[in-house]
Amino acid sequence: MLKFFRYILAIWGFLCFFMPFLLMLPFFHLFATKEKWHKYASSLNYWWANIFFAGMCIPYKVEYRFRPKKNEVYVFCPNHTSLVDIIAMGLVRMGDFAFIGKEELTKVPLFGSMFKKIHIPVNRESKIGSYRALVASREALEKQRSVVIFPEGGIYGQNFPVLNTFKDGAFRLAIEKQVPIVPVTMLYNWIILRDEQWLPQWHRGKIIVHEPISTIGLTAKDIEFLKQKTFAVIENELSFINPKK
Repeated sequence: MLKFFRYILAIWGFLCFFMPFLLMLPFFHLFATKEKWHKYASSLNYWWANIFFAGMCIPYKVEYRFRPKKNEVYVFCPNHTSLVDIIAMGLVRMGDFAFIGKEELTKVPLFGSMFKKIHIPVNRESKIGSYRALVASREALEKQRSVVIFPEGGIYGQNFPVLNTFKDGAFRLAIEKQVPIVPVTMLYNWIILRDEQWLPQWHRGKIIVHEPISTIGLTAKDIEFLKQKTFAVIENELSFINPKK
C-alpha cells in the first residue's frame, strides 16, 4: 500500500515539475535568445522551484548565513545527492547564474535546447569537454554571471550524507578569477528522491547558504587548501544529520 502511494506521489511530482515548466517554456526560450535576458531566466527558475515544492507539499527552507549581493559574482558549491538538488538550487536568490550540468541534459526534449543556451553543459568523461566548460565558466564570470558547480562532479555512491572527494575545477576557476567560493549545504534531498529512483517520499527540505570564502591573493598552489576548506564547511553541517531520518 505504501509503495502504491509513492507511485501516486511520483506521478503527481512529475506533473508539479513539468506543468509549470511547460507554461514557462516560451519565456525560457525567449530569455535564452539574448545574453542580457538570461538573468530573467534565473528569476523563472526561482518561481518554478517554488511551485514545484508547494505542489508537492514539501516545506523547503533556505537559511541564509550569507545573502549574495546584487551585482557581485560567486562560485556556488553545493553538495550533490539527488536529482532534486538542481531544482532546489533555484530557491536560492543568486542573481544571474549559470549551472554547470552534465551534457546529457542538452538531449532532454524541450528542456535541452534552452539549457545549453543559458547554462553550461559539460562532458565529464572528456578532457576537452571539461576544458570547454571551464572556458565557458570563465566567460560567464567575466559577464557578471555567478556559476553553480557541484564540486563532487556528480552523484556517486549511496552512503549519504557522506561527501565524496571534491574535484579541482570549481576552485581553480574561483582562484583564476579571484571570485569568492560560496559553500552550500543541501540537507535531506537524498531522502526526498534517491538518485536513479523515481519513487519520491515526503520529507522537509533545507538549504544552507554559507559565508563566502575569499580567494583574493590565492594562487594555483592554494587549490587544495580552498577545496578542503569548502569541504569542511559542508561536512561539518552534514555531520549533524542522521541519514536514517
